[in-house]
Amino acid sequence: KFKIALLYSLRKTNKWNYYYRNDRNNLFHNLFLKFVNQKYKIIKMDKEKRYKHIIEQLDELLKVTEFPFSRMATTIALLHHKMEEFSWTGYYLLYLNELFVGPYQGSLACQKLEKDKGVCWTSFNQNKTIIVPDVHKFEGHIACDSRTNSEIVTPVHFRNGKIAGVLDIDSKNFNQFDEIDAIWLQKIAKMIYI
Repeated sequence: KFKIALLYSLRKTNKWNYYYRNDRNNLFHNLFLKFVNQKYKIIKMDKEKRYKHIIEQLDELLKVTEFPFSRMATTIALLHHKMEEFSWTGYYLLYLNELFVGPYQGSLACQKLEKDKGVCWTSFNQNKTIIVPDVHKFEGHIACDSRTNSEIVTPVHFRNGKIAGVLDIDSKNFNQFDEIDAIWLQKIAKMIYI
């Protein structure tokens, strides 16, 4: 799946354009693009099925308790082990006007994030999901793990609608996250405070 996604992203590179810019009607080129597009659609469908299955599992697992930290830990464990592309999965929560790490899985996390800097603070301050295809191009990115190449962050809210923190997910792959991830992760974030 990763190889197919990589080939799909290759379409946008200069190297691809260099080889095919003089022969757009090349039979191999057209067949290859058709193959990659079909495989990419399958990958997207598979991703949605995985998220749907995760939601179904969480519906059952989270019946045990309303305690937010337990619910966070459960969602993180399930996401991190069901979505193999995720290299770091966790929460950053607001405490005394700072974002501190909450339940997470992956490599050692930054315990406290520098104020108003990085993807998490941007998502928190704008109160919206942020998708970053290449973290190295994101101004002010906080590199807790230098192996991270893409990231998605979505806000988490209290029952009263006030923002509590963010759900933060990293990947070692470039361009890992898209609107499908955003839609489903927003649904999962809403399952924490009930």
